[in-house]
Amino acid sequence: MMLRTVFLFCCLFGHAAFNLQPPTLQLALLKYSGGGDWYNDVNSLKNLAQFCNQNLRTNFDLEYATVEPGSAEIFNYPIVYATGHGNMLFSDLEARNLRAYLEGGGFLILNDDFGLDPFVRPSMKKVFPELEFVELPFSHPLYHQKYEFRNGLPKIHEHDGKPPQGFGLIWQGRLVCFYNFETDLGDGWDDVHNDPPDIRTKALQMGANIVQYVFSGA
Repeated sequence: MMLRTVFLFCCLFGHAAFNLQPPTLQLALLKYSGGGDWYNDVNSLKNLAQFCNQNLRTNFDLEYATVEPGSAEIFNYPIVYATGHGNMLFSDLEARNLRAYLEGGGFLILNDDFGLDPFVRPSMKKVFPELEFVELPFSHPLYHQKYEFRNGLPKIHEHDGKPPQGFGLIWQGRLVCFYNFETDLGDGWDDVHNDPPDIRTKALQMGANIVQYVFSGA
């Protein structure tokens, strides 16, 4: 069974039909090679998990996992998050494994923490040579889940002062990877950057929308 199929079965049948608690799941941080700081924004996933538990009634473990792209462990996590400022490299084995994870129902969030763009694009091209990142229109369902973002991604971090953009990789009609550029959602999810409360809230709401979209089976 695909990852998403397993999750939907547990949530729709286990939780609704039998009034059980939804299964405890973990978000995962991607530990990639190349020298980029994959480990920064250490509280981002914890805070996102807590926000989703409080507002979406999910049941995430507040302690996130760390997983490598070539590991079999990656298949244990419905959503994997990658961030950083610098180089990102995948070996041939890692690229094949990451592709199998995404084709099997997993989802990858890529967060440009300023400077990741020149590296993340060729890395993901190695995973899906036949695909190109496409900018998602503001009408895309990802922006219209529990929270409404009629103008697309919120602007969290200054970066180059350009408008934020949300890109996706779409495999066989399904969005398998979401890449936020010129905004840095992870900065807003973390609690060490002194972002204004309203900015942090928007970032967390957008993160919750991504989570809800992934688990909606869209």
